[in-house]
Amino acid sequence: MRIGIIGTRGIPNYYGGFEQFAEYLSAGLVKKGHQVVVYNSSDHPYQKSEWNGVSIQHCKDWEGKIGTAGQFFYDLNCILNSRKQNFDILLQLGYTSSSVWKNLLPKHAIVITNMDGLEWKRSKFTGLVQNFLKMAERWAVASSDHLVADSKGIRAFIKNKYNVDSTFIAYGSDLFDDPDATVLNKYKLKEQKYHMLIARMEPENNIETILDGMTASSSEFPFLVIGKTENAFGQHLVKKFEQDNRIQFLGGIYDLNDLNNLRYFSNYYFHGHSVGGTNPSLLEAMASSAFIVAHENEFNGAVLEGEALYFETAQDVTEILNQQVISSIRTSYIHSNRLKIEELYTWEKIINSYEDLFLKLANQK
Repeated sequence: MRIGIIGTRGIPNYYGGFEQFAEYLSAGLVKKGHQVVVYNSSDHPYQKSEWNGVSIQHCKDWEGKIGTAGQFFYDLNCILNSRKQNFDILLQLGYTSSSVWKNLLPKHAIVITNMDGLEWKRSKFTGLVQNFLKMAERWAVASSDHLVADSKGIRAFIKNKYNVDSTFIAYGSDLFDDPDATVLNKYKLKEQKYHMLIARMEPENNIETILDGMTASSSEFPFLVIGKTENAFGQHLVKKFEQDNRIQFLGGIYDLNDLNNLRYFSNYYFHGHSVGGTNPSLLEAMASSAFIVAHENEFNGAVLEGEALYFETAQDVTEILNQQVISSIRTSYIHSNRLKIEELYTWEKIINSYEDLFLKLANQK
């Protein structure tokens, strides 16, 4: 099949979850003999036309010059180019800025949309923007030939609200089995003598709640905050917690080996995400044998079940940081979460599931 993937800033990943997903999926489908084109922003650091057998189509992106509005024009340029391609499948990752161009989607391709999370629930958005996102969600449902939900909670939401069936295919991760403690030297850390989180600096990721809890705790360990802090909320966090020398803002780290080792050797790994489906960073933490403390919500609970500690408030975080964990519980939780990755969330399984869906829909057509 000839498959196009739109809706990301491009591959290889320099940004986030959907980019990493596109990276793994496209390379996996190429290995299975399919032709895959991934759309990249013209501002993407990788400017070549091919990556690991995947064709790269760069499209003009003005986001760097005109801000958020540039995303809409970037998506328009991707969609217009996709009309010139002879795609069997066009996979859309998300819909926020592409939904306004729904009538321009190519008619000859089967349009499949991964619905991501409930974008309109994100607290950073004003009421006006939230209303637009609800409308965009409706447009995406109506204009897609098929929908993919990366969590059972999202699938149930789509069915209840729109009476539309979707296919549940989670995000993927590979087990990390090659820890190297020397990586910690770069960050001046010791095994299980630090806590950490990895997240975009957004309110709904509960970073402020976690750090408030850390500040009030008696923990003497460093706390690593990994994620770009250039946005307004990131700058607010840096300013608010600058007096606590335990809290270290490391910015974005994209070296997967470093990230896996940091997760593996951490004492507590905090996951505060509260909006969305099967979150990529959560699966990667599970695959890296992290001992996870997660925000209590239906999305995290559906993945972790009973194999994590949970928090809702800063006081919960403080109490967790002040307590001594029984080693047998730690070992049990980590082992169970690794088994989940092995049985449910390997990249091989996820890639196979997408290929099966593409083939089924193409045959039906």
